[in-house]
Amino acid sequence: MVSKTYQLKLHLVPFFGDMPLSKIGTFNIEQYKRQRQQGTRNAKPGTVNRELAVLSHLFNQAIEWGWIDRRPGKIKRLKEDPGRIVYLTTEQIARLLECAKADKSETVYPFIVIGLETSMRRSEILSIRRENINLERRVIYIPEAKAGAREQPITQYLAEFLAGYLAALPPSPGWLFPSLAAKSGRVMDVKKSYCRVVKAAELDPKQVLKHTLRHTAITHLVQSGVDLPTVKRISGHKTLAMVEKYSHQNGEHIQAAMDKLGNRYRPAS
Repeated sequence: MVSKTYQLKLHLVPFFGDMPLSKIGTFNIEQYKRQRQQGTRNAKPGTVNRELAVLSHLFNQAIEWGWIDRRPGKIKRLKEDPGRIVYLTTEQIARLLECAKADKSETVYPFIVIGLETSMRRSEILSIRRENINLERRVIYIPEAKAGAREQPITQYLAEFLAGYLAALPPSPGWLFPSLAAKSGRVMDVKKSYCRVVKAAELDPKQVLKHTLRHTAITHLVQSGVDLPTVKRISGHKTLAMVEKYSHQNGEHIQAAMDKLGNRYRPAS
């Protein structure tokens, strides 16, 4: 409520003045958006959108109280920048794995290993069935992936890790992460143990989420020089545009690519 009052007094009221809510049309709203983004104001899209949310709330309240019978103008939110993608460095990965291995949970360590070695989503990892793992071909079949069924390639390290992990499981077929306590018969989430491990690794649990493992794997693929179409194939993204955002996370691999171009023109004598 304090934030809404602040936005009203500082931005909305000075612009709209004594104009009745019923008279604030789409044109006026678009003018407000332009003014907030121009000149010395240079407000970010997210900031303007929060202010527009206050105006939208006022419209809703006015309709509820019977002051107006409909919204006088259409509020179109600005497109916001997706922001910086959080990913782990190799040093942070090492700390996280060390703490996960020492944790009392039997699931969190293999969960993290699979996430980092494949870029698979949380739900995809926890729903792996043993019969869908092909260690010889080094793939995991995902029948219900977000973008449709696919074969997930895995690293040699993960293939060797899973071989040992599977050998320690009971011989009956089923889930990779079985759970007798769950109705589904498998582990549904690792939220508590994952958060515990993140804290033990001296990382911020508000920043290093389970999905961060996926971001980490994809970012390191890109920074290793893997082409984006191949990264898309590995990560299971629907479009190439969804992968391109990872190419901006660190400029070092871009600079390394430019160095390769320079060396082609001027080979070392």
